Amino acid sequence: MPITDVTQQQSNAQNQQLHSSTSTVSDHSPLGFLLTGLRIAILAADGFEQVELTEPKKALEELGSVTRLLSLGKAPIRGLHHAHPGDLFEVDATFDMVQADEFDAVLLPGGKGSAELLQHSPAAQKFVQEIDQQGKPLAVICHGPLLLAAAGLLKGKNMTSAPDVRQTIEEAGGLWQDAAVVVDGHWVSSRTPADIPAFNEAFKKLLAQRTRESVKGTPDDMAAAAATGG
Repeated sequence: MPITDVTQQQSNAQNQQLHSSTSTVSDHSPLGFLLTGLRIAILAADGFEQVELTEPKKALEELGSVTRLLSLGKAPIRGLHHAHPGDLFEVDATFDMVQADEFDAVLLPGGKGSAELLQHSPAAQKFVQEIDQQGKPLAVICHGPLLLAAAGLLKGKNMTSAPDVRQTIEEAGGLWQDAAVVVDGHWVSSRTPADIPAFNEAFKKLLAQRTRESVKGTPDDMAAAAATGG
């Protein structure tokens, strides 16, 4: 969460209490049924594009998912509004404090500064490699693919990004497309903050699909099928 002054923190705490009292149970939409309780790891470092973190995070939490912010250290990290400084955000855990199998999916916001820091982190590379190996949804936007390229995950992948990341993607074997959102298997990618609405919808659908597949053949299968209309 952003770090603000004490007065603002108190106001935010009151708002959080009100929000938490209603968000512990997801909404009654089909996606709400399927996304409740999913654990989403958000990977970021100093210089992340703030809206690319906060808007998807909000959309997921409104449907009952739980997010945790992972970074390179425990110190708060600062977002950006394009080139202008944004808010400080508290980090929930570092990469060496968690395991990929604790999470159901990854959200990788952009911001060139954040992406460049993460791409040089062996721990961050290992984390996304394990998420990918486990077939879990991975949502990436803007400069976020720099980490995936460093982790050696882009060969043969259809995806998009900020235009200046195209060369890196193609050199790493990825297939770049100029589109608002690209879905390839359990990956979803987008270009810029303008694409966030499409990005959020595609990510939520991937998460719902994974939940549907995970409960197939269990007592929850019928309820999940009803939630997705099939």
